Amino acid sequence: MKILDRYILTQFLTNFLGALSVLILIFVFHTIFTYIDELAGRGLELWIIGKFLIFFIPQLIPIIMPLAVVIASIMTFGAFAENYEFAAMKASGISLLRVMRPLIVMMALLSIGTFFLANNVIPVAYREVYTLRTNIAKVKPAMAISEGVFCNIGEDISIKVHKKRGDNDQFLEQVIIHKKAPDRVNRTVINAKRGELKSSKANSNFLQLILQDGTYYEDIKTNSYEAQQRMPFAKVHFKKYIINIDLSHLNNVDFNEKSDATTYRMMNVAQLDYAIDSLRTDFKQNISDYGSNMFRRTGLLLTPPPPPTGDVPQKATQTATTQINSVAQLLAMLRPYQQTSALESAINHNQIQLDNVEFRQSDVEYRYKLMNLHILNLSDKFALTVACFVLFFVAAPLGAFIHKGGMGMPLVVAMILFLAYYFIGMFVKNVAENNTINPALAPWIPAIILLPLGVYLTTRVTTDKEVFNFPLTNRLVLFLERKWQQWFPKKLKLKN
Repeated sequence: MKILDRYILTQFLTNFLGALSVLILIFVFHTIFTYIDELAGRGLELWIIGKFLIFFIPQLIPIIMPLAVVIASIMTFGAFAENYEFAAMKASGISLLRVMRPLIVMMALLSIGTFFLANNVIPVAYREVYTLRTNIAKVKPAMAISEGVFCNIGEDISIKVHKKRGDNDQFLEQVIIHKKAPDRVNRTVINAKRGELKSSKANSNFLQLILQDGTYYEDIKTNSYEAQQRMPFAKVHFKKYIINIDLSHLNNVDFNEKSDATTYRMMNVAQLDYAIDSLRTDFKQNISDYGSNMFRRTGLLLTPPPPPTGDVPQKATQTATTQINSVAQLLAMLRPYQQTSALESAINHNQIQLDNVEFRQSDVEYRYKLMNLHILNLSDKFALTVACFVLFFVAAPLGAFIHKGGMGMPLVVAMILFLAYYFIGMFVKNVAENNTINPALAPWIPAIILLPLGVYLTTRVTTDKEVFNFPLTNRLVLFLERKWQQWFPKKLKLKN
């Protein structure tokens, strides 16, 4: 390795490792501040808190790594330009691309390492943090419920709340509960406007979940298809409903216990690919089964009786061929008391079907979003590696252009560039969750937007041209200025 390459790599690595260390320290304190409610006041040992923070650090790689690359690139090339080292290199016949060559090789290796971390280390870290948070939450069951997501309480209940309030977060709003039947199948859904977690005694092994003003929905399990058609589900409205949760198994919590739960953040590329294929197949089958079930409930599947054959009276033939063209014509065939009963039955049937459709709509939206999240996470593992490479080609010429080293102007420019990349990525990913943008393409959009800027900046700095000097634009401005003077000449001043 030549002396120049070693010098450039040394300067870059010094800035990169320094920025990486500072960013890790900043985000560790941010993590402590974010999860202070889960860690403080629990009587946890220091090694548990340390374990939580150590396993949380890999999750910050998608944020820390691109930002560290941007800061190190701008600081390194800014210092070269400020100390006239670039001028000395150019005087010796060394171009910017030759200066960047060892760093390009290093960025390629860094991108490969980033993909390895995203594919192998981050999923394991997510699993460990998830397990540890679950075990910590068991010390105080009310903390096991997070706002806006489904959380498990005990073995049979999964609960989601819109908002928590109260001194101990015991009051819940907009509660949705999925409850497993004895056969371990989720057939019961409870929806309540308000709820409260209450324990009768300080050391009680039972926790009361008091629900108010809600609906109880349950799919009825039957032994025959005919019985299933007669009573497919039960629905009850309640003013107050109490669920007793046994917490005796939470008294002795093992913080080293491993969890079998798996989410899309805990999967590598191979697992995500398999999960996406399974989710897509299950989604199509679920839609098909539900459509078939709804069609059977309409009664349109029933075939009309065959036409009469042989010698039959003319009056009977006319009756058999009568067509029903409207509801009024159908009701006219019934007696008055039968008409009322038929209308009430139709209204009740339609209301049941409408409630069923509304309930299934949320399930379909959840399945669709879950599938998109898996696709996003899979694509993001590859896009992150390319993003680090693209950000380097944007930040390095910017550093050479601003002619400043240190932590002043380079840090400001680095933060502006990274925030533009980060917020574009956050926006497109949030939009892609609902399939407005292709979820496989969304993680690549920030890199695609910044790539032309990187090519432009590298070209301008390499050819020693001003970054913001556009000859065509300048000529166009001068042309318009001359035309303006011709069209609107200045008025001659009258001589006194």
